[in-house]
Amino acid sequence: MTEEAQDPVDVGVARKLRLTSWFQRWRRPLRRWFAVRSALPDADVDDLAQEVFLRLLRYSDDVLIDNPQGYLFRIAANVTNEWCERARHKQPHDDSWLEDLQITPADEPENAAARNIAQDNVRGAVARLAPRQREVLLLHVADGLTYTQIAQRLALSERVVLRDLSRAYSQLRMQLDLDNLDDCDR
Repeated sequence: MTEEAQDPVDVGVARKLRLTSWFQRWRRPLRRWFAVRSALPDADVDDLAQEVFLRLLRYSDDVLIDNPQGYLFRIAANVTNEWCERARHKQPHDDSWLEDLQITPADEPENAAARNIAQDNVRGAVARLAPRQREVLLLHVADGLTYTQIAQRLALSERVVLRDLSRAYSQLRMQLDLDNLDDCDR
């Protein structure tokens, strides 16, 4: 074999170096060309310049480019024409369609999974409470009863209801903090 095959790594490095040098050399002239050619905001000028270099990345290395400046500006002209064509056909949107696209945070899968885990942790912690504390807590939280109503229903004093609720909340805080620490260890 008289010809040695080129190493793909060397070809890739050479291509990156070539593209980097073109970017450094031609980015500013391309931006100026876009700014002069079309009355676009600076943000759009940057987007167009970026699009030129992105398209350049898509082209094969098999094509030898004798005139990089002409090649880049031909791509820039195509990008500008497409951009203007899109802008001409672009019509203002009715904002009502945005409501259909938005997902409430509660409906996002990650949040739903985290919410399910948290609910399981709370249910487990409530199940570990002493029976009377659990009953007092559920009457207060789930049924919305006041201390007086709970005391009357369970034939307890309001003071006992307050103590049971305080202890239940304290135990839940400790258990749920320990559960969170255990989750972090996994």
